[in-house]
Amino acid sequence: MVICGVLLLAGVAAGAQWGDRPFVTPAGEPGLSAIEAARRFVWYASIALVVGIGAGVTVIGCGGRLAMRLLAATSGDAAQGRITEADEIVGKITAGGTIGFVIFVGILGGVSTAVLYLVVRRSLPVGWLGGIVFGLGLLVVFGTTIDPLRDQNPDFDLVGPGWLAVVVFIVLAVALGVTVAGLAARLSTWLPLPSANRRVLLRYAVPAALAAFAYAVTVVILILGLAVVAVTRWRSLVSATRSHRAVVVGRVVAITIAAASLPNAVISVAHIATS
Repeated sequence: MVICGVLLLAGVAAGAQWGDRPFVTPAGEPGLSAIEAARRFVWYASIALVVGIGAGVTVIGCGGRLAMRLLAATSGDAAQGRITEADEIVGKITAGGTIGFVIFVGILGGVSTAVLYLVVRRSLPVGWLGGIVFGLGLLVVFGTTIDPLRDQNPDFDLVGPGWLAVVVFIVLAVALGVTVAGLAARLSTWLPLPSANRRVLLRYAVPAALAAFAYAVTVVILILGLAVVAVTRWRSLVSATRSHRAVVVGRVVAITIAAASLPNAVISVAHIATS
């Protein structure tokens, strides 16, 4: 738990330190060749892997495990030893269980979050505010329908109090958004487009090692990459996605999705907080 706490603080501190920096994209004209489009996809994929695994391990994995430990400790004697929805034992925290949670839940959730951030980042406010909005948006749209604040989760009948769970997971959602935004901004200025230059290759050693480690996620990203490179051959579509109108449309779509999800999120949070 001490190690998880240190890693959580390190991830959030890094995101907060770089959270006021802008995300800098590589310069390029709309009519890119297939090779140039592939280079840019490798750049984006590398950022998604590094940011996703970094934020996923520190905030989702370690932060989520600490949240479980806290809620188990505040649940009283009656909850100790009970079985949760994920077949875990309340009050029993093992090294193997923590490592498994950090690797599988943290990495998968982190990379998915990083990819989503790269897709919607132009529609978000600049700086820390963008990370906060992104984190809260994740909680409203996904956190109250999938996890961790799903109203129908039977674990809230075991652990609590409910209001503490709501507070803890809201804080973690904000921490995740700030961490992802900050790490992505820093990495966008540190990592150049891939080339044969030795210094550039050395910098890509980090995402390459992570890609080998998270090979299942990497396969999905590579398949997505082939589709992205193919789409870039459609010049008019590329120009449209880079326009100011696309940013406005993206914000409207994001606000609409969040607004549609908000009533269910409020009901779910209120039910858990009063349980």
